[in-house]
Amino acid sequence: MKKTSRRPSKKTMLERKILAMLAFFSTSVGLWENFRQLWLQDNGFTAADVSIMTSVGLMLSVVGVIFVGYRLKMRHLKAFMTIVLGIKLVDLLVLRGLDASVNFWAMSICTVVDVITSYLIVASVYPLITVVIKNNEIYSKRKLVEYWFRDIGVLVGGVMLGQTVFGSLIDYNACLVISVIFLSLAVLTMSSFKVKPTEKETPRNDSILKYVLKSKLQVCYMIYAFLAAMSFAAALGLKMLVLTNYLEFSAGTATNYLLIVGILSDVVGVLALKYFTPKNDYLTLTLKFGIRLLAYIIAIVAEDPFISMIAFTWSILISTAYEDVTDGCYINLVDNRHQLSYSTIKHVMSFAGEAMGMLLCGVMYDFGIGFILGASSIITVVQIGVAFYLVHLRHHRRSVRHSASRMRYDERLADE
Repeated sequence: MKKTSRRPSKKTMLERKILAMLAFFSTSVGLWENFRQLWLQDNGFTAADVSIMTSVGLMLSVVGVIFVGYRLKMRHLKAFMTIVLGIKLVDLLVLRGLDASVNFWAMSICTVVDVITSYLIVASVYPLITVVIKNNEIYSKRKLVEYWFRDIGVLVGGVMLGQTVFGSLIDYNACLVISVIFLSLAVLTMSSFKVKPTEKETPRNDSILKYVLKSKLQVCYMIYAFLAAMSFAAALGLKMLVLTNYLEFSAGTATNYLLIVGILSDVVGVLALKYFTPKNDYLTLTLKFGIRLLAYIIAIVAEDPFISMIAFTWSILISTAYEDVTDGCYINLVDNRHQLSYSTIKHVMSFAGEAMGMLLCGVMYDFGIGFILGASSIITVVQIGVAFYLVHLRHHRRSVRHSASRMRYDERLADE
């Protein structure tokens, strides 16, 4: 009796193609964005210039995300993403042609476009996948593909940089060319399939702002999301420049360091979730942000490069840990009807915070690591205060609900 091989369904094949596109795109991003700051520095841009361009790109990304979330129809999302990928591909080719030129305005515009297109694709991938399939497993799979293939891109760049391949030295421009190759594969993959929504689009919910603003807890959470992104970017927004110029790492060593610490941070996040999450939420926040703040303060007082590196390392290591306490519990309180629009607002606040943090990092860069960490520390103090207040509101909300439920139960007993 012959065994018949079971072919994947069209939905499964489509899902795999979207994830393959994301894998190519993430590899391209990991290869190029890791060295973009150093490439710009070699072309005469200062750290302040880099931070301003990145901040402008992030702020314009906010406008793009709002457009995608509120104005773009789902049936047009695939075409929109294909166009954005194509624009990014052309933009990187133009950047390669501008290397060693004196056209700083053209380089600046191309860098801003590079930032905008990257964030628009990242923000649009999951909505595109939901047209095909929507469940917790595919959400986790999408995050896994994005993070791991970005790390693969960083790894490839770190290993190849400075090596001679076929008689050619692998420098920042070579990494840019390899990034273009992977991005081309992403464009080809995106163009190879069609996505047709199987369900009618539901009417757009224009009341999401009212939904957020009427809740003190959600308003505070949006402020927290802004501050969290801002404090992290204020310290680590120009990490490659800090590592190579202040801590005197080579570009390859800095890349390998960030890759290893980034992978370890994912491991720490899993271990913290499974084994090291205290029952007391205030203690959890102290472990995540309090130790980071203390490390920053010690590094500022010590004025020692090694201690500064330890502070940066701890900040990255703990970055993905305890997100169930700092973010998940507030996002999961949102009604499913508002999730897509709510997610758009969350992206807007995070991108805006990151833009402000990046700008602040650029301003403090010329004054030294102590000023960079000092600016981030001030924001972190406010962030911790908001985070503690959020826990208070959440616990109070839970106790009020419990009391209300108990009162209704007692009333039912009295009626009987």
